[in-house]
Amino acid sequence: MTLHDLAATRTLGQRVSTQLMTGDVVFLVGDLGVGKTTLARAIIQTLCEVQEAPSPTYTIVQTYDTLSGGALWHADLYRIEDTNEIDQLGLEDAYNDAITLIEWPDRLGTKVPASRLEISLSSRGENSETARRAKIVGFGDWESRIDNI
Repeated sequence: MTLHDLAATRTLGQRVSTQLMTGDVVFLVGDLGVGKTTLARAIIQTLCEVQEAPSPTYTIVQTYDTLSGGALWHADLYRIEDTNEIDQLGLEDAYNDAITLIEWPDRLGTKVPASRLEISLSSRGENSETARRAKIVGFGDWESRIDNI
C-alpha cells in the first residue's frame, strides 16, 4: 500500500493496533528514515496513550503498559552487533507475555518467532520526502489475521 504522508503512516499504525494482542510480534523493516519509529509510536500512542514515546535507539528496549493492562515492548536492534546480545534483552519472554514491536529484526539472526507480522517500509520515489510504500506480510497465525488490518 502507498502511504502518502506521515499522517497515513500513523493511520496504518492505528489500524494495526486494533488487531494486536498479548503474544503478538510485529517486525518493522526498512532503511533509516523510512518511518519505522513513526509507525511504532502510532501503535504505542493508540494502545498505551503515551504521547511522547522515545525511540529506543540507545536504550534498545522501551516498555509500556497498555490500556488493557498488558505490556508492550518496543525494541530497536540497530546497535546490536552480535546475536548473543539478544538473549540478554529478554525478548523471547516478551514474545509470550507482551505485544512486541521490533525495529531492525534482521539482527535477531535465527531467533525469529514463527508467528509474526512484518511491515516493510520503503521510500516511494525520489520526488517525495514523506510518501512511503508499506508491504505487510503475516506469518503463522497472522496469515489468517492480516486481512483485518
